[in-house]
Amino acid sequence: MAAGKKIALVTCSTRGRRLNPFITSYVQQVVAPLWPSITIETLDLASPRLPLFDEPTTPAQHPHDDPTPHYAREHTRAWSAAVRQYDGFIFVTPQYNWSVPASLKNALDYLFHEWKGKPAGIVSYGSRGGGKSASHLRDILHGLRMKPAPSAPGLTTTLDMVGLCEELGSVRQEDKVRWKEAGVEEQLASMMEEMRLELSAA
Repeated sequence: MAAGKKIALVTCSTRGRRLNPFITSYVQQVVAPLWPSITIETLDLASPRLPLFDEPTTPAQHPHDDPTPHYAREHTRAWSAAVRQYDGFIFVTPQYNWSVPASLKNALDYLFHEWKGKPAGIVSYGSRGGGKSASHLRDILHGLRMKPAPSAPGLTTTLDMVGLCEELGSVRQEDKVRWKEAGVEEQLASMMEEMRLELSAA
């Protein structure tokens, strides 16, 4: 059983004006009722404000059972402690030039054992759904020995959505309907079930 587990819903963009928090909130609204026995919390990469990777050693060299105290930098130890408390992750990421934001790649590179073996969901968005970003992220997560779910929903967005979401405080209802009609909610449900099976098997 996977009851009592904690999942982090990761907001991966760190820009000042960004759509990401609104997309993350939408994803949480859809997935939380699908799995009421788990805790889903938001982990925003804008909060740690990690500098470019500056650890003097490779993260994989640290003890796998408790790597946190072995990092040289205080910000790395804090990031390690934050990530270690979760049993799985759902990365909600935009597509930047056919890849993930540098902020996400940097945050992933800081750690290794904290990610290793844990299930991960990928939700991408962009003018064409962010498929290139999702594909690149899947390769990165495999490199970290994570277990990415096969289902990876992609949400199509428009350039004016940031202002519209800021004005309303949320994603517009018409966008939610559009995504639902495109099968996004079904894909999110499939992703959650795939993650649940991985957690149950752990």
